[in-house]
Amino acid sequence: MPPFLLPPNTRAVVFDAVGTLLFPNPGAPAVYAAYAAEHGAAVGTDVVRGRMTAAFTAEEEVDRAAGWVTSEGREVERWRRIVAGSLVELPDPAGCFRDLYEHFARPDAWSVNPDAAEVFRALTARGIAVGLASNYDSRLRRVLAGRPELEPIRARVTISSEAGYRKPSPHFFSAVLRTLDVSTAAEVAYVGDDYRNDYLGAAGAGMTAVLLDDRDRSPSAVRVLRLMDLLG
Repeated sequence: MPPFLLPPNTRAVVFDAVGTLLFPNPGAPAVYAAYAAEHGAAVGTDVVRGRMTAAFTAEEEVDRAAGWVTSEGREVERWRRIVAGSLVELPDPAGCFRDLYEHFARPDAWSVNPDAAEVFRALTARGIAVGLASNYDSRLRRVLAGRPELEPIRARVTISSEAGYRKPSPHFFSAVLRTLDVSTAAEVAYVGDDYRNDYLGAAGAGMTAVLLDDRDRSPSAVRVLRLMDLLG
C-alpha cells in the first residue's frame, strides 16, 4: 500500500471517536458481562458479544428509517435497548443499565490510540486544525475532559446527540463543518474506522475520507493502517 498523503489544501483533520481515537478498556462485552454478574446474571463474554452485534444492527435500522435523526433522549433509549438485548437474564435491567451508562462516561473506562498525541502535535505544527466528530452523546465530553492526550481536539467537537443527526447523514457532516474555520468540505479530511458511517459518509459530504483499517477489510478505500500514517 503506497504512503498516504493529505491533500495540500487540507486545513483540518477530524477524527471519529470510538474505534479510532478511543477504545473501551476492557472491551464492551467483558464490561457488560462483569456488570451483569454484579446484578445477579451469569452470562459469558462471547454470548454478550453476539447479542450486542445483533442489538447494534437493530438500532442502526431504526435510525436509518428515521433519517438518522437523533437527540440526547434517543441515545439514552438506544443504549437502554442495547443493554436489554445483550443481557436478557438480568433480574434488574434498569439498575444494570444505569451502572453501565455511567461506566462509559468515565475517562478511565477508555484507552486512547497511542499515536494520537504525536499525530495531533505534528498536524498542528503544519498549521492544520484537529477535531473530533462522533456518533455518541454528552458523556463523550466527560471522557474528553479527563484525557489530557485529547486536549488539542476539544475545541472542535461534533457529537451526534447535539447535532441532531447521526453519521452517515449529510446533516451530521454539515454540523462538522460548522465547528471548523474552513471554506469548503474539500479542505477537511475525516478519519474513521467504519466504512459506511465514516468513510462513505465523509466522502459523500465532499471531504477527504480516510479509513483506519489495519485488517484489510476495505481494500478499495483510501486507508491507513495506523494514525501515524496520516503524516506521510
